[in-house]
Amino acid sequence: MAKPHTGNSRLQWPDRFGALVWLAGIALFFALHVYAESAWKDPVYSWAANNISDLGNVQCQPWGDDRRYVCSPRHDAMNAGFVLQGAAMLIGLAAVSLRRSRSARTWSAGALLLAAGAGWILAGVWPADVDENRHVLGALLIMILGNIGLALGPAVPGEARRIRWAAPVLGALGIAGAALFFTGNDLGLGPGGMERIAAYPLPAWMLISGLALLFGRRSRPAPTGR
Repeated sequence: MAKPHTGNSRLQWPDRFGALVWLAGIALFFALHVYAESAWKDPVYSWAANNISDLGNVQCQPWGDDRRYVCSPRHDAMNAGFVLQGAAMLIGLAAVSLRRSRSARTWSAGALLLAAGAGWILAGVWPADVDENRHVLGALLIMILGNIGLALGPAVPGEARRIRWAAPVLGALGIAGAALFFTGNDLGLGPGGMERIAAYPLPAWMLISGLALLFGRRSRPAPTGR
């Protein structure tokens, strides 16, 4: 009789590589976010009042409908963070979620998430005050298509059942956040706070899935025979 599979001893190297890329991408993105934010002096950068992309703007000037003063001395670091986050998302998806899947639902979700990964790269290559149209397109790919992709519940091969709620729950949260953000309703969180609710479900899913792949108990395959 076939021996039961336990733990993650059969984790294949593409899965491990993809999970590590996801975790590295998230760590670098937030490290560069904090690094860029720390150089923002006057006024103090606010996660509630400032958009994420304010840190990537290359000019010091009043910006946005509220004419807030934007000046990010380390904008290059933040834009590099956007690109690295997008690249990590694309590489990890190719290695983990799409490599073995035969499910149309997973492929549909994966295509939407690939578009979101491209959106992060667009946001970094074209800062909002350099090419606002392409930057906004990147934001739409992230907040709309990316969250719809999560809501479809992309399956990570061998993923533990106990975390399969993460993608649809995070996707629903992101969709609601995007709807509120684009209609100007921040529910007291500020435009930057609501934007993060719309944009950060994607890195949150990457973090949960990456950790689950590396350290979690994986689903057992059905017995293959005697």
